[in-house]
Amino acid sequence: MSNDPDLTLYILGVIAVLTLSSFLTRAGYFLFGDHLPLTDGVRRALRYAPTAALAGIIVPELLPWHEGASALLDIKVWAAVAAVLVFWRTRSTVMVIVAGMLAYWLLKALF
Repeated sequence: MSNDPDLTLYILGVIAVLTLSSFLTRAGYFLFGDHLPLTDGVRRALRYAPTAALAGIIVPELLPWHEGASALLDIKVWAAVAAVLVFWRTRSTVMVIVAGMLAYWLLKALF
């Protein structure tokens, strides 16, 4: 690691700016929400934010990113199908997590 004071100051500055931006984006609505009312359109759009975030995390994990890879042979896809079927039947988030992980572990042990 370098003992350059300019580099150390730069790194500390970057950490401070990232900390501040993270704090403001996460806590900004709680701090300033009463002063910035949301329109009905924005409120309707925000209802889909958790679903969009979940899809943004799960879908890239399930897609075959390697050349020649088949999505049908991947055990993650079959575990996701099992989780979706459990959700369709129970509408329970906890059961989706449990069923998806159990299906994944079982398929991983079998194959």
